[in-house]
Amino acid sequence: MALVIVGLGNPGKEYEKTRHNAGRSAVELLAKNIEGKEFTLNKLAKALVSKGELAGEKMTLVLPETMMNLSGKAVAAFIKTPKAARNLLVIHDDLDLPLGTIKLVMGRGSGGHKGVESVMRAVKSKEFARIRIGISAAGKKNQAKKVRGEEKVIKMVIGRWKPAEEAVMKKTLKKVVETIDLFTRKGIDAASQFANTNTR
Repeated sequence: MALVIVGLGNPGKEYEKTRHNAGRSAVELLAKNIEGKEFTLNKLAKALVSKGELAGEKMTLVLPETMMNLSGKAVAAFIKTPKAARNLLVIHDDLDLPLGTIKLVMGRGSGGHKGVESVMRAVKSKEFARIRIGISAAGKKNQAKKVRGEEKVIKMVIGRWKPAEEAVMKKTLKKVVETIDLFTRKGIDAASQFANTNTR
């Protein structure tokens, strides 16, 4: 079965280049780097879909056209069983990581991310790979400087990048694409080793 790569985010112009759309931005960049077709709307899945190939591996790129907390609806159109979830790679923003950091994980909890929770419910499994993209400011010892309070969190995640942050993000997204390439060619261990080191 082809690898299904999902970039989480919110659809629409107003959400472009916002922190919450880091996963979606990564998959859009990936689409430009592989031999693939243009994204087209799959009405049944409520998602923009592109088919492509990387390192000889077929892949389906999916950008849900639902709001973030309903992302699972789009994923369920491609991943029909918990077993099939092993061919799923979800890419998303993460408040628990500082900007410039990515982590490749497998079979972990959602960490409170509503989009990831929606996917886990839809595929009835958490046994799938995820690339977490840090979006928080760096605090002490390069830990994420967390924003407190629901209102502040929402304001932050749907806020746009500052110019200096955008420059870091550009490098980070490039690293995400390189990680996916490694993941496809050499598997999760090699890709994790590469991903889980700091970009900054």
